[in-house]
Amino acid sequence: MKKEYSVDVEWRPFFLHPEWPSEGVRLPPHVRERFSTIYERLQKIADDNSYPLVRLDNLPNSRRALEASEYARAHGKHEKFHRVVFQKLYGEGQDISKWEVLHSAAQEVGLDGDEMQFETEAGNYRDVLDTQLEKAYALGITAVPTYIINDKYRIEGAQPFEVFEQVLTKLAGKRKESP
Repeated sequence: MKKEYSVDVEWRPFFLHPEWPSEGVRLPPHVRERFSTIYERLQKIADDNSYPLVRLDNLPNSRRALEASEYARAHGKHEKFHRVVFQKLYGEGQDISKWEVLHSAAQEVGLDGDEMQFETEAGNYRDVLDTQLEKAYALGITAVPTYIINDKYRIEGAQPFEVFEQVLTKLAGKRKESP
Protein backbone atom coordinates (compact mmCIF):
# COMPACT_ATOMS: atom_id res chain seq x y z
CA MET A 1 0.00 0.00 0.00
CA LYS A 2 2.87 2.39 0.78
CA LYS A 3 4.20 1.80 -2.73
CA GLU A 4 0.94 2.71 -4.47
CA TYR A 5 -0.25 5.56 -2.24
CA SER A 6 1.40 8.37 -0.34
CA VAL A 7 0.46 7.14 3.14
CA ASP A 8 2.09 6.75 6.49
CA VAL A 9 1.29 3.58 8.40
CA GLU A 10 1.74 3.44 12.14
CA TRP A 11 1.12 0.13 13.87
CA ARG A 12 -0.21 0.30 17.41
CA PRO A 13 -0.78 -2.63 19.76
CA PHE A 14 -4.09 -4.14 20.85
CA PHE A 15 -4.46 -6.90 23.38
CA LEU A 16 -7.41 -8.91 22.11
CA HIS A 17 -7.59 -11.31 25.05
CA PRO A 18 -6.00 -9.86 28.20
CA GLU A 19 -7.71 -12.57 30.25
CA TRP A 20 -5.72 -15.37 28.63
CA PRO A 21 -3.14 -17.10 30.81
CA SER A 22 0.53 -16.44 30.07
CA GLU A 23 0.85 -19.81 28.33
CA GLY A 24 -1.99 -18.93 25.93
CA VAL A 25 -4.98 -21.10 25.10
CA ARG A 26 -5.81 -24.06 22.93
CA LEU A 27 -8.82 -23.26 20.80
CA PRO A 28 -11.71 -25.68 21.38
CA PRO A 29 -13.01 -27.54 18.30
CA HIS A 30 -16.19 -25.44 18.03
CA VAL A 31 -14.12 -22.21 17.91
CA ARG A 32 -11.70 -23.67 15.35
CA GLU A 33 -14.74 -24.62 13.25
CA ARG A 34 -16.23 -21.13 13.58
CA PHE A 35 -12.94 -19.61 12.39
CA SER A 36 -12.58 -21.98 9.43
CA THR A 37 -14.26 -19.50 7.05
CA ILE A 38 -11.95 -16.72 8.23
CA TYR A 39 -8.91 -18.95 7.74
CA GLU A 40 -10.07 -19.86 4.23
CA ARG A 41 -10.24 -16.16 3.35
CA LEU A 42 -6.85 -15.50 4.98
CA GLN A 43 -5.35 -18.51 3.20
CA LYS A 44 -6.48 -17.10 -0.15
CA ILE A 45 -4.92 -13.73 0.65
CA ALA A 46 -1.72 -15.46 1.80
CA ASP A 47 -1.61 -17.64 -1.31
CA ASP A 48 -2.23 -14.65 -3.61
CA ASN A 49 0.78 -12.93 -2.02
CA SER A 50 3.03 -16.02 -1.76
CA TYR A 51 2.98 -15.74 2.02
CA PRO A 52 3.01 -18.89 4.17
CA LEU A 53 0.12 -19.21 6.63
CA VAL A 54 -0.12 -21.72 9.45
CA ARG A 55 -3.51 -22.50 10.93
CA LEU A 56 -3.11 -21.98 14.66
CA ASP A 57 -4.82 -24.24 17.16
CA ASN A 58 -2.93 -22.75 20.11
CA LEU A 59 -3.01 -19.00 20.50
CA PRO A 60 -0.30 -17.44 22.66
CA ASN A 61 -0.78 -14.67 25.15
CA SER A 62 0.77 -11.74 23.26
CA ARG A 63 1.58 -9.37 26.13
CA ARG A 64 5.29 -10.26 26.21
CA ALA A 65 5.57 -9.85 22.43
CA LEU A 66 3.72 -6.53 22.57
CA GLU A 67 6.05 -5.20 25.28
CA ALA A 68 9.06 -6.45 23.29
CA SER A 69 7.61 -4.61 20.28
CA GLU A 70 7.60 -1.39 22.28
CA TYR A 71 11.28 -2.01 23.06
CA ALA A 72 11.84 -2.40 19.30
CA ARG A 73 9.92 0.85 18.66
CA ALA A 74 12.14 2.69 21.16
CA HIS A 75 15.17 1.39 19.23
CA GLY A 76 13.87 2.35 15.78
CA LYS A 77 13.17 -1.23 14.65
CA HIS A 78 9.48 -1.62 15.38
CA GLU A 79 8.14 -2.24 11.89
CA LYS A 80 10.86 -4.78 11.05
CA PHE A 81 10.51 -6.54 14.42
CA HIS A 82 6.73 -6.60 14.13
CA ARG A 83 6.91 -8.19 10.68
CA VAL A 84 9.34 -10.88 11.87
CA VAL A 85 7.19 -11.67 14.92
CA PHE A 86 4.10 -11.98 12.70
CA GLN A 87 6.02 -14.27 10.34
CA LYS A 88 7.09 -16.44 13.26
CA LEU A 89 3.52 -16.70 14.55
CA TYR A 90 1.39 -16.89 11.41
CA GLY A 91 3.93 -18.13 8.89
CA GLU A 92 5.78 -20.65 11.05
CA GLY A 93 3.37 -21.35 13.94
CA GLN A 94 5.91 -20.42 16.61
CA ASP A 95 4.84 -19.35 20.12
CA ILE A 96 5.57 -15.63 20.38
CA SER A 97 5.13 -15.70 24.14
CA LYS A 98 8.44 -17.57 24.41
CA TRP A 99 11.65 -15.61 24.87
CA GLU A 100 13.62 -17.82 22.50
CA VAL A 101 11.25 -16.86 19.67
CA LEU A 102 11.44 -13.16 20.55
CA HIS A 103 15.25 -13.37 20.87
CA SER A 104 15.40 -14.84 17.39
CA ALA A 105 13.17 -12.05 16.03
CA ALA A 106 15.33 -9.43 17.73
CA GLN A 107 18.50 -10.91 16.27
CA GLU A 108 16.98 -10.95 12.77
CA VAL A 109 16.39 -7.20 12.90
CA GLY A 110 19.63 -6.25 14.64
CA LEU A 111 18.40 -5.86 18.21
CA ASP A 112 20.02 -7.25 21.33
CA GLY A 113 17.65 -10.01 22.50
CA ASP A 114 19.18 -10.22 25.97
CA GLU A 115 18.82 -6.49 26.51
CA MET A 116 15.25 -6.61 25.15
CA GLN A 117 14.37 -9.38 27.60
CA PHE A 118 16.03 -7.60 30.53
CA GLU A 119 14.32 -4.27 29.76
CA THR A 120 10.96 -5.92 29.19
CA GLU A 121 11.09 -8.10 32.29
CA ALA A 122 12.13 -5.05 34.31
CA GLY A 123 8.77 -3.53 33.33
CA ASN A 124 10.27 -0.69 31.31
CA TYR A 125 7.65 -1.02 28.55
CA ARG A 126 4.64 -2.06 30.63
CA ASP A 127 3.30 1.49 31.07
CA VAL A 128 4.01 2.38 27.45
CA LEU A 129 1.99 -0.65 26.31
CA ASP A 130 -0.81 0.00 28.81
CA THR A 131 -1.13 3.60 27.56
CA GLN A 132 -1.36 2.39 23.96
CA LEU A 133 -3.98 -0.20 24.93
CA GLU A 134 -6.07 2.41 26.77
CA LYS A 135 -6.06 4.55 23.61
CA ALA A 136 -7.22 1.59 21.52
CA TYR A 137 -10.04 0.78 23.94
CA ALA A 138 -11.05 4.47 23.99
CA LEU A 139 -11.32 4.36 20.18
CA GLY A 140 -13.71 1.41 20.50
CA ILE A 141 -11.34 -1.09 18.90
CA THR A 142 -12.47 -4.67 19.49
CA ALA A 143 -10.90 -6.55 16.58
CA VAL A 144 -7.47 -7.21 15.14
CA PRO A 145 -6.36 -5.91 12.87
CA THR A 146 -8.21 -2.59 12.89
CA TYR A 147 -7.10 0.21 10.61
CA ILE A 148 -8.16 3.79 11.27
CA ILE A 149 -7.55 6.09 8.36
CA ASN A 150 -7.52 9.87 8.84
CA ASP A 151 -9.44 9.41 12.12
CA LYS A 152 -12.52 8.90 9.95
CA TYR A 153 -12.59 5.49 8.28
CA ARG A 154 -12.32 2.20 10.12
CA ILE A 155 -11.42 -1.08 8.44
CA GLU A 156 -11.61 -4.17 10.62
CA GLY A 157 -10.14 -7.57 9.95
CA ALA A 158 -7.76 -8.83 7.34
CA GLN A 159 -9.18 -7.29 4.20
CA PRO A 160 -8.09 -7.46 0.57
CA PHE A 161 -6.14 -4.55 -0.89
CA GLU A 162 -9.22 -3.39 -2.80
CA VAL A 163 -10.99 -2.43 0.45
CA PHE A 164 -8.10 -0.12 1.36
CA GLU A 165 -7.93 1.18 -2.19
CA GLN A 166 -11.61 2.20 -2.06
CA VAL A 167 -11.09 4.17 1.15
CA LEU A 168 -7.88 5.79 -0.07
CA THR A 169 -9.53 6.73 -3.35
CA LYS A 170 -12.44 8.21 -1.40
CA LEU A 171 -9.95 10.29 0.53
CA ALA A 172 -8.48 11.41 -2.80
CA GLY A 173 -5.11 10.00 -1.90
CA LYS A 174 -2.59 10.63 -4.61
CA ARG A 175 -0.78 7.68 -6.15
CA LYS A 176 2.95 7.87 -5.86
CA GLU A 177 4.73 8.50 -9.12
CA SER A 178 6.61 5.52 -10.49
CA PRO A 179 10.37 6.17 -10.80
